[in-house]
Amino acid sequence: MTGPLTGLKILDLTTVLMGPYTTQILGDMGADVVKIESPEGDSVRGIGPFRNPGMGSIFLQANRGKRSIVLDLKQKQGREALLKVIETADVLVYNLRPQVMERLMLGYADVAAANPKIIYAGLFGYGQDGPYAARPAYDDLMQGGTGIPSLVQRAGNPAPRYAPLAIADRVVGIWAVGAITAALWHRERHGEGQRIDIPMFETMAQLVLGDHMGGGLFEPALGDMGYGRLLSHDRRPYPTKDGYVCALVYSDRQWRRFFTAIGEPEVFTGDPRFATITSRSRHIDEIYAMVTTYMTQRTTAEWVELLSAIDIPVEPLRTIEQLVDDPHLQAKGFFQMQQHPTEGPLRMPGVPTMFSKSPADIGGPAPRLGEHSRDILRAAGYATEAIDALVAAGITSEPRMAPEEIAP
Repeated sequence: MTGPLTGLKILDLTTVLMGPYTTQILGDMGADVVKIESPEGDSVRGIGPFRNPGMGSIFLQANRGKRSIVLDLKQKQGREALLKVIETADVLVYNLRPQVMERLMLGYADVAAANPKIIYAGLFGYGQDGPYAARPAYDDLMQGGTGIPSLVQRAGNPAPRYAPLAIADRVVGIWAVGAITAALWHRERHGEGQRIDIPMFETMAQLVLGDHMGGGLFEPALGDMGYGRLLSHDRRPYPTKDGYVCALVYSDRQWRRFFTAIGEPEVFTGDPRFATITSRSRHIDEIYAMVTTYMTQRTTAEWVELLSAIDIPVEPLRTIEQLVDDPHLQAKGFFQMQQHPTEGPLRMPGVPTMFSKSPADIGGPAPRLGEHSRDILRAAGYATEAIDALVAAGITSEPRMAPEEIAP
């Protein structure tokens, strides 16, 4: 590995997406990520499509480059084995509720006793000093709890609906990467580990309210909450003669160019509603509805050509299928072909961030359940006979079949 986090050892006690996405990013940046799985494995392993059971497409992406060890943490020997592995780790990332970690005797005090310099990072639903502390949390619940579906309805959808992305899981995962690297920098300067709580609810509340506090930011309030431009019914891909186009006319200069280009400069110069960003903000629904009408008069290609020529940001509306074949991503080499020992060739979305001195990389293939159990336990000081005993007791396990035995 050559990434900027090469040399760091991350223990990944997470499942599904939010935690695995966090550690995927850390792994892409060079960290050695050890995925700790229950005997049943991460549940997202079973979400297809897949060539072989337990190796679903989301799992293969979010767990690339990691090593897998199976440990039954409900058993004393499993917990003891994890604490031995923790002794040589830099970071433990978990997304069980803190109450569960305490019941497993893997709370911060327990883990710090094994390794005082560990960064103990918890990703869970709610801050632990509030009334929601013990509640479970999932992406849909966090979207609903922080108002995203209601904003979709306010923007013109007939009913509330979730964003068709695991946006809370992804946003909190990205935030967690920043928090973990900040804690590592603190340890670099001061030599001390610490506990980090990264609650989903508060993180998403900050994200949503960063755009939509509006007049509610002031005491007393200076107006309604909500950013009018983002909530406008016509803030959406504009229908054209033959499809859709995404355009953002924003500044005074851009609006002047837009109306001049379509042959109606007097709309900008003669209508005080549209002359400044302040007045446009008050009449955003009207101006966006006007633009919607104009857009239907030309094809998507014509609008892309016209708006590009006058330096107005514009993109054709793409489907996810078109995104995979996008010429810019192809030219950048964004997708990397990975040969997985059991799943065959995979077209893997790459690392978007560029480092001039320590380039990041997608690393090796996602592991089979328990693929590295023996190696990790051996590195923690377990002898072969002791590992055999853990396998026999069901505390740990190995893949049931070798790669060559699994039909692609």
